[in-house]
Amino acid sequence: MGAMKILAGNSNRALTEAIAAYLGVPLTKCQVRRFADMEIFVEIQENVRGQDAFIVQSTSYPANDHLMEMLIMIDALRRASARRITSVIPYFGYARQDRKPGPRTPISAKLVANLITRAGADRVLTVDLHAGQIQGFFDIPTDNLFSAPVFVREIRERLELNHIMVVSPDVGGVIRARALAKRIDAPLAIVDKRRERAGESEVMNIIGDVAGKACILIDDIVDSGGTLCNAADALLREGAREVYAYITHGVLSGGAVARIAASRLKELVITDTIQSTEAIRVSNNIRTVSIAPLIGEAIARIAKEESVSSLFD
Repeated sequence: MGAMKILAGNSNRALTEAIAAYLGVPLTKCQVRRFADMEIFVEIQENVRGQDAFIVQSTSYPANDHLMEMLIMIDALRRASARRITSVIPYFGYARQDRKPGPRTPISAKLVANLITRAGADRVLTVDLHAGQIQGFFDIPTDNLFSAPVFVREIRERLELNHIMVVSPDVGGVIRARALAKRIDAPLAIVDKRRERAGESEVMNIIGDVAGKACILIDDIVDSGGTLCNAADALLREGAREVYAYITHGVLSGGAVARIAASRLKELVITDTIQSTEAIRVSNNIRTVSIAPLIGEAIARIAKEESVSSLFD
């Protein structure tokens, strides 16, 4: 580990410190600040020549600021002759714009991938991409970690497995939900969402028998929280005993925290890929678990040229 450098952007310093502590490596001294006009200035304050550098930076709110910080940090490391630069992006923003949903719309996930590559990154490490095909947007090696092992451990420690039903909140998330259901040997249900007309609430049908079950909603992102709360109501109407949600990235924008606090969700569990706000920290039914050991182990394996995929065997 002697040739490894861990650098923190401003998006989630607490997570970066936890990763560094797991690895037993001190954070590299690095100044990331603003000029008076809010331009970003970066200075790497240690020698990184010939070393393996890992920048930990989620592109969470404010997404554009954090993205620019990362790009400038990559450029600074490249000009300082780092041997290899890995951009560790626990939460990859713009991932929801991964295709053209209509005419004259961008594929912003591809644009961001191009920016990171052209800035000089040699490798990308991220967690639970919104769509798996985004890995193909990068022309450099990209490792997509899964939060499933973290959630499986939590579920086994806290819930009775013989009464659990894993639920995908939409048809698109079935693969993710099925993978977790297989790990804990639980049945799978699906929430089928349909909007009858623009501006009206979604009509939800449940595929699967959830009566008497403790239902676990699995997804990669919770943003406004509306779909999650509606899904919980639909499951409880169908006889579910209680509803939990395990979501990797807690974006939780706008009034999402208040919406979830007032909902019928028993508990929302998120990881720390995005730094929690004070509202999240004091919420009665939102709990955060750390993804730092998983990311730290992946970084260690990359540094030692070992398999990362074997983490999920």
